[in-house]
Amino acid sequence: MNIPQNLRYSDDHEWLRIEGDEAYIGITDFAQHELGDIVYVDVDCEGEKIEAGEAFGSIEAVKTVSDLLMPVAGTVLEINAALEDNAACINSDPYGEGWIIKIKMDNTSDADNLKDADAYKAMLGL
Repeated sequence: MNIPQNLRYSDDHEWLRIEGDEAYIGITDFAQHELGDIVYVDVDCEGEKIEAGEAFGSIEAVKTVSDLLMPVAGTVLEINAALEDNAACINSDPYGEGWIIKIKMDNTSDADNLKDADAYKAMLGL
């Protein structure tokens, strides 16, 4: 199970990679493994301000559909267009090419409420 040290993690298995006051968001290796083969990502919120805990889209796997929940409040700057043609890259590279949205965070200190890698591992019982 890949859990990079440089990311923050939500209880809902989203990750956050912070770059200044912007951040990339995706789902964790654990989440993609639990979902199985991902076939479609439905995110249509570019330019929208979304509060922490609100759904910003959904992710569809062969067997289920799951909401994507915002780990921190912010405005969506970009949606990963590569997912339109290759949603499965979330399975193969959830922390790299499989990022889902890029946001401008309302408050960078909100990330302090998320788990670090060790706390996320502990939540998973690893």
